[in-house]
Amino acid sequence: MKHLLVFLFLAASSTLFAQFSVGHRTITFNDPARTGGFGSGGGAGRQIQTEIYYPAASAGNNVAIAPGSFPVIVFGHGFAMSWDAYQNIWEHYAALGYILAFARTEGSLIPSPSHNDFGLDLRLIGEKMSAENANSASPFFQSMNGNTAIMGHSMGGGATILAAANNPNIKAIIGLAPAETNPSAIAQAPNVSVPAIIFSGSSDGVTPPADHHIPIYNGLVSTCKTFVSIVGGGHCYYANTNFNCDFGETTSSTGIAITRAQQQARAFSLLDPWMEYMLKDSCDAYTLFSNIQDDSPSTLAVQTTCALNISPVISLAIADLVTTEVGVSYQWFQNGAPIQGATSSILSLPGTGTFTVQAFYSNGCSAMSAPFALGISGLSEFSPEVYILSPNPTSGHLTLQSTHAEPVHVNVRNTDGQVVKSFMASDEINLSDLSNGLYFIEINGSYHRIIKR
Repeated sequence: MKHLLVFLFLAASSTLFAQFSVGHRTITFNDPARTGGFGSGGGAGRQIQTEIYYPAASAGNNVAIAPGSFPVIVFGHGFAMSWDAYQNIWEHYAALGYILAFARTEGSLIPSPSHNDFGLDLRLIGEKMSAENANSASPFFQSMNGNTAIMGHSMGGGATILAAANNPNIKAIIGLAPAETNPSAIAQAPNVSVPAIIFSGSSDGVTPPADHHIPIYNGLVSTCKTFVSIVGGGHCYYANTNFNCDFGETTSSTGIAITRAQQQARAFSLLDPWMEYMLKDSCDAYTLFSNIQDDSPSTLAVQTTCALNISPVISLAIADLVTTEVGVSYQWFQNGAPIQGATSSILSLPGTGTFTVQAFYSNGCSAMSAPFALGISGLSEFSPEVYILSPNPTSGHLTLQSTHAEPVHVNVRNTDGQVVKSFMASDEINLSDLSNGLYFIEINGSYHRIIKR
């Protein structure tokens, strides 16, 4: 099923989400507290010309935005680059129902750009776009859903951290090969607590991951953060061909093993469902994100602290039905009807029938178990357990007894659903290297799959 979901997303992503034409409009925002910038017409102070691409009924400049309510993505370009190197980004995401606002400031090679001003520009654009939503004279009046993300590449990725630090007005951040900045993005990362996803090319020599992307990621205090290493990927391939960036890459990056189109497709394969969940509250998209990141180790090496949506599994105790504790709360059902007050992981047997349980996760999503039928004679109607683990609780070593003489694949998951250990076993399971706590053991055999607490 995971392979099928990945194939469907990569081969036919245009059918999964609404499609729009792309409109474009230029607005110059103004920060009266600063000077400089780029553009004109924004008033006294710093000029921040912003190229805005958005979902529209028909393509063109200054056309009306499509009916609906859309998230906003503020985008920061890379060093010595400009917004027009990211046509691939705006064409992709405006068509999927996002408003993208590209800053045109700090694009020069000489004089060198101010990272601090660029971060302030990105932060201000987010605030100004929110004001546009409330302005009845604005072409974007009441067209935004209130969710704003800041996204950036290279220098713009580092400036994204500066813009997001202690910023209560944004929902999420996206870093594409984020670069260390001055002032330091690494030092500011502990002041970023919103959901974050950081993309890194394993062959990036312009901003080596160990010196840039990984320290930024490690410093983030977001409870839900994801690090994606694109295997064989480079630094500049998140954007279209750009002389300055590509020249720098030819002198520093080695071992790039994929094309620009492949790198962009692999980044989009994860970023699309991640943003649909984070900015549009789609739990189906989050499940798709979980499936893709878990199924693509040869092309995408993913590390995440985000809770995965694992379906609960019901089993029978002596006088109770129990489910794997994968959620933060539960609701039990008997013959399709909710059982009043049955909201824990254990259900005292209320009689016979078909039972299901819905698990609710900390990310706001939920999943339903498979039906579990309980006959009138109770335990006598159930065949012996296929897999038995003892002792449970354990100090580290479990004996595995099975009605099938075969090795099984074992995943050990923590309470967030993350796999902390994975191995083959036949008669013993060694957990002595794990810290004390609650774990779920998923046993996958040729005939049966169970999860035990």
